[in-house]
Amino acid sequence: MDTDHGGAPEGALTGMRVLDLTQVMAGPFCTMVLADLGADVVKVENPDAGDQTRRSWGRSGRGEDSRAFLALNRNKRSVALDLKSPEGLAEFHRLVATADVVVENWRPGVAARLGVDYDTLAVIRPSLVYASISGFGQTGPYADRPGYDLIAQAMTGVMSITGEPGGRPVKSGIPVADLGSGLFCAVGILAAWASSRRTGRGQRVETSLFESALALAVWESTEFWETGRVPAKLGSANRMSAPYQALATRDGHVTVGANNDRLWRRLCAALELPELPADPRFATNPQRMRHREELVQLLEQRLAQRGTAEWVELLLAAGVPAGPIQDYRQVLEEDPHVKARGLVQHLHHPVEGTVPVLASPLRLSGTPTSIRRPPPLLGQHTDEVLQRAVVEP
Repeated sequence: MDTDHGGAPEGALTGMRVLDLTQVMAGPFCTMVLADLGADVVKVENPDAGDQTRRSWGRSGRGEDSRAFLALNRNKRSVALDLKSPEGLAEFHRLVATADVVVENWRPGVAARLGVDYDTLAVIRPSLVYASISGFGQTGPYADRPGYDLIAQAMTGVMSITGEPGGRPVKSGIPVADLGSGLFCAVGILAAWASSRRTGRGQRVETSLFESALALAVWESTEFWETGRVPAKLGSANRMSAPYQALATRDGHVTVGANNDRLWRRLCAALELPELPADPRFATNPQRMRHREELVQLLEQRLAQRGTAEWVELLLAAGVPAGPIQDYRQVLEEDPHVKARGLVQHLHHPVEGTVPVLASPLRLSGTPTSIRRPPPLLGQHTDEVLQRAVVEP
């Protein structure tokens, strides 16, 4: 993929300048989404160490920046400023005068102590969109608590429904609170920016790991409010339909999505189990859910006669949604769909050389996403950005 910013097509957010004060995951993921869409994201970092993910999350192959940092900070420029010094703060305020968006993910109160809070910056730039991501929000009894994905998953119920019934508490395999808050924040920024361009007035945008993780509990909250029962762990099963889960085969597992009566009948026909649709225990979805354990036992008895690949081919041919369970080597290196869709791209890093990255999942026909720049070295663009910071009339 072309990583020369001069050769990339114009993105949908070309013309948006973002000052990125965030670090680790939620904030950098948010700003990377904006950067992939064409925004000019200027990552403002402490000159001593920069984003803590640069150093504390494992080492890269050749340089000092970790692979975790490389995964979250493409398409950005880095400016090293000490915001605790009068000179650094003054330079940042000069940058704000040319910015559309500021994003931060400190604990509540830190930005104000540094002099980079919304009330201060809105005087400099009334049209500014100021976005904050925190652990629990800017107000409320948990506001001052540190924000960690694990803690947010625990406190919002995510861990209570994850894993096998009767098993120990486990978190989601991916950091849903961190990444979810980054995505929600990006949506909020785009909405506020659209409003600012229309009205000339900026505003605050706020979200948190806690609120974002809770907002994803669509089925779980529905079940609780409808039945009064606390949602329980279901393993790979679905709390709204059955069979919709991973089922054991002769050599592994196959995932099956027979989540309505039509697909249920197709599944039974494909498995050559014509008696099951007529069985009163499995005639409707509520009955199948009520007798899920018995249903799984009967299905797996049949599935044990063939391997996963054979079943996937057979079920798909019968119109039943199905797929294998793949590990990340299979997905990233072997999957033909990943290759055909270009979901793994490569960028050239000045220290690391060629680095594989996940492509943006967004497809825009007229203003496509692009990878224009590798993740920046600490302070790489300080002179470039500060020299060009001119106050707009």
